[in-house]
Amino acid sequence: MVLSKISSQSDVSVHSTFASRYVRESLPRYRMPDNSIPKEAAFQIINDELMLDGRPRLNLASFVTTWMEPECDKLIMDALNKNYVDMDEYPVTTELQNRCVNMIAHLFNAPLGESEAAVGVGTVGSSEAIMLAGLAFKRKWQNKRRALGLPCDKPNIVTGANVQVCWEKFARYFEVELKEVKLTEGYYVMDPEKAVEMVDENTICVAAILGSTLNGEFEDVKKLNDLLTEKNRVTGWDTPIHVDAASGGFIAPFLWPELEWDFRLPLVKSINVSGHKYGLVYAGVGWAIWRSKDDLPDELIFHINYLGADQPTFTLNFSKGSSQIIAQYYQLIRLGHEGYRNVMENCHQNAMFLREGLERTGRFEIVSKEIGVPLVAFSLKDNSRHDEFEIAEMLRSYGWIVPAYTMPADAQHITVLRVVIREDFSRTLAERLVLDVTKVLHELDNLPVRLHAKSTAVVEEAAAAVVVAAGEGGSGRVNGTFLKKTEIETQREITTYWKKFVANKKKNNKNTIC
Repeated sequence: MVLSKISSQSDVSVHSTFASRYVRESLPRYRMPDNSIPKEAAFQIINDELMLDGRPRLNLASFVTTWMEPECDKLIMDALNKNYVDMDEYPVTTELQNRCVNMIAHLFNAPLGESEAAVGVGTVGSSEAIMLAGLAFKRKWQNKRRALGLPCDKPNIVTGANVQVCWEKFARYFEVELKEVKLTEGYYVMDPEKAVEMVDENTICVAAILGSTLNGEFEDVKKLNDLLTEKNRVTGWDTPIHVDAASGGFIAPFLWPELEWDFRLPLVKSINVSGHKYGLVYAGVGWAIWRSKDDLPDELIFHINYLGADQPTFTLNFSKGSSQIIAQYYQLIRLGHEGYRNVMENCHQNAMFLREGLERTGRFEIVSKEIGVPLVAFSLKDNSRHDEFEIAEMLRSYGWIVPAYTMPADAQHITVLRVVIREDFSRTLAERLVLDVTKVLHELDNLPVRLHAKSTAVVEEAAAAVVVAAGEGGSGRVNGTFLKKTEIETQREITTYWKKFVANKKKNNKNTIC
């Protein structure tokens, strides 16, 4: 007797995923499903949905590496199942991390002896590195204050308003007051003089940025060091400096080696850098480097032995992958000084080409600097009809992801577009981007003025009408005397006027959209 199966009873794993029921059924989004599905179906469904993501290499918003050589990709894949924290089981991986720490410390001119080991740690990124460095500063400051019998409950840290959000996280999570130097139009980094003025006896450190997220500019760490040295001499304090070199740490040593920003400056006690930015490694690796052992309090270092041997650890998390550590070591020995210098020079030259192309349109003001992270930050000279956000939105139709954002306090009225030039952004892509930006400008010129600009103008007209109707300065007249209206009363009158305006527009022209 021949046995047969009907279609619904057959093994679905032998059929095409697109011929199965899994492509016509909605998968659970918030709860785990009761039943399993074939691995082919799971892969295909997830892979299809991921197609809706942007293309990483066209994501010009990100500083993070989006391309590595196939040989390094293989090393990464081979190490995916290695837990970095198991140092006793994976001693070679631990050794590779230590080599990276020493190479980077020497790159940053740490004052090390011939056979002296550098002090540092691999992290999941600069955010964790900054948390660790901040904790070291806070603990050192507390220990000194306690030894002197002084209160240590109100630590603060001085930064520019242009710092990355991880500094705000550090301040909030670890109860440190964040004292920010406000920005001004045309000067979008921390002013060293204003920063030093804000330093007091409770300041655990001043954080300088080597490569601002906003416009790529390097802050003047040398000037900060000199001013702070003088203030320390006068006051008797010993306020140190931390350099957030997340973006610029792998750029400055190769393009501007004479620039003094690192451990050559006596007050610089620690530096963080992102391996996954211009360290040329995929997302997931950063580095915290200290000047010496004295700058990292021993009580912050934990020792564990339940993985097979005594292991020191100074991290915020515990388990993490080994792949990115191995990838960083690959890049350091594969490229060397020569290779990194060539990559950074290419990035810088392509950034200058893009800058010149945007300037030739005559429509943009460049707010980034030629010395700094290879990026181009620019804003419209005239945004009365259309703004930077519209340009960013329209560039997406060409495949480009270019962010538009407003500057921090006190330069919030400035809106900027920013293009980050990474290793895999070629001259050909730069030429194409200039062409596409030009097309977008032409398209915008042929569009009506943006709706919110019209709305703003109408609201201003309504407010003016209310003021005129009510009296000078938004007041009402009672017995010949002007009485100042409250803010809520003025708002209610504006709202009433606006409703009447809209109603009249609808009445006069039913086809008009307001």
